[in-house]
Amino acid sequence: MSQDAFPVETRRHSAAHLMAAAIKDLYPDAQFGVGPATATGFYYDITLPEPLTLDDLPKIEKRMKEMRAEKHRFACEALPIADAIDYMERQNQPLKVELLKLLRDKGSTAIAKETGDESVVGEGAETVTFFRTGDFVDLCRGPHVDHTGQVGHFKLRSIAGAYWRGDQKNAQLQRIHALGFASKEELDAEVLRLEEQARRDHRKIGKELGLFTISDEVGSGLPMWLPAGNVIRDELELLARKTEHKAGYQRVSTPHITKGDLYHRSGHLPYYADDMYAPIIIDEQEYYLRPMNCPHHHMIYSHDQWSYRDMPVRLSEYGQVYRFEASGGLSGLMRVRGFCQNDAHIYCREDQAKDEFLAVMHMHAHYYQLFGITDFWMRLSLPDFENLEKYVDDAEGWKRALSILKAAMDESGYPYREIEGEAAFYGPKVDFMVKSVVGTEYAISTNQLDFMAAKRFDLEYTAENGSKQPVYVIHRAPLGSHERFTAFLIEHYAGKFPVWISPVQAVVIPIADRHDAYVTEVRNRLFNSDVDTVNGGIRVEADIGSERMQKKIRNAQNRQIPYMLVAGDAEAEAGTVSVRHRDHGDLGVMSVDAFIDRVRDEQRNRRDAPAPQAQAS
Repeated sequence: MSQDAFPVETRRHSAAHLMAAAIKDLYPDAQFGVGPATATGFYYDITLPEPLTLDDLPKIEKRMKEMRAEKHRFACEALPIADAIDYMERQNQPLKVELLKLLRDKGSTAIAKETGDESVVGEGAETVTFFRTGDFVDLCRGPHVDHTGQVGHFKLRSIAGAYWRGDQKNAQLQRIHALGFASKEELDAEVLRLEEQARRDHRKIGKELGLFTISDEVGSGLPMWLPAGNVIRDELELLARKTEHKAGYQRVSTPHITKGDLYHRSGHLPYYADDMYAPIIIDEQEYYLRPMNCPHHHMIYSHDQWSYRDMPVRLSEYGQVYRFEASGGLSGLMRVRGFCQNDAHIYCREDQAKDEFLAVMHMHAHYYQLFGITDFWMRLSLPDFENLEKYVDDAEGWKRALSILKAAMDESGYPYREIEGEAAFYGPKVDFMVKSVVGTEYAISTNQLDFMAAKRFDLEYTAENGSKQPVYVIHRAPLGSHERFTAFLIEHYAGKFPVWISPVQAVVIPIADRHDAYVTEVRNRLFNSDVDTVNGGIRVEADIGSERMQKKIRNAQNRQIPYMLVAGDAEAEAGTVSVRHRDHGDLGVMSVDAFIDRVRDEQRNRRDAPAPQAQAS
């Protein structure tokens, strides 16, 4: 049977066994955890007396290729659990013994939940199966390819740390990551994609461009924005403020800490307790760093009396929040413990909820169009109706809310998928998923339709007949958090930000020292121009240092500054600048006023001017 006859997951999981067999052959003392297939390949968790290094990977990969050519069969054997435990003890595989005892005591579901590997054993088996690959024997339920010659093409990529069974209290193993594809062409394409992904990594570019920093002395997952990065943050916030003002939102501001009683009322305690920081005791009362802004906004809504004529009420805030994230999950700006959300809550009548949610989806699409994001879809997270103890127990409320959401999503025409069991505890949620230019998917923002807040917080309005009616609450954050959205934009643009959001929009460069005075004059005119940036005026620098002009141009290019304005004798005499663009090269000579007009137009439209057209010969 050819390798193409097997599902990709089967080939990749079989390749994980092949990798473990090669490691066992080269390092007989190796002990093994789990080795599942992944979206692009496979990994295996191992431990050795002397840890592996990246220099060891080529040797392991070479042995894997030799064993692939030898076409070792995947031979299945079955044993009762007690005998299997005894066998793995004799093989000096304590991690496998631990899994078998977990299976014996708690069943296979516990293994899948704790290890993330569903291939270890089958459900409810009184006997367990092992697969032999050469001299390597592994606990596994299968299936596998027939022999190692059918695993396809692979490349070992990296070594990372991984806590055994996902628990920081357990030993840290080494996780060997590998790619696996049916053809060499697919493998080579993925290698190129990962190289481009590494080139665009927001942590790398953020450091190169001086956008943000994270200090151990401040705390893991608590980023600090440097001046250049703060420009991006401020421009995003200005965009949101203007867009929301036109859409009828009113801005509010709320505190960073709150009494624990408010979170008991909202349901965050106990439903969300694992994601919250420990309480702070003040005057013998518990206060919490807020994990989200909703309860505060509910209290603001409750401050006034509202009529049906007032609805909907839209309250917005860029609110700083704090959530506990395990150390192993932290990643630059993508996964943090402190972040600032483009948050808002819409309080509306039931008959308005569909149109309000539809308007929220259109606002997302407007932003995505602005940033050139074309590949996005929505993930509608549903409750598990068979297991409602994780959620607010109101089946009829859930059904009405889902009916409203689905009607809005169907009318929007935007693609969406339904995922069961991932709803927020207080209502169904919609995550907007975007795909980066290198194919990585991100959940960029989350929106919910909340039908329970009205009961918990007595959120009402006076209907036309004088009765009190509960509101629906829409939680929405189209730009997500500053941190996550900026991380995405860094990778989306590879650091080459559009002019309107670039930390420095232009640098003025003298040809010789005698032009320094004119360059400074030009810089001051641009800086004090009426271009409507968040700073007021064009963000511009004058490079009047001692380096040669060409070096200054290269420096500006390396900093991804969109415009380099070069000035010499002719420019100083005519009141002009020679304009060079980061991507389009020489744009010719412009008057200073003409250049200001160009940037003003790019800032106003939040869109770069088109590249100059080649002249016909």
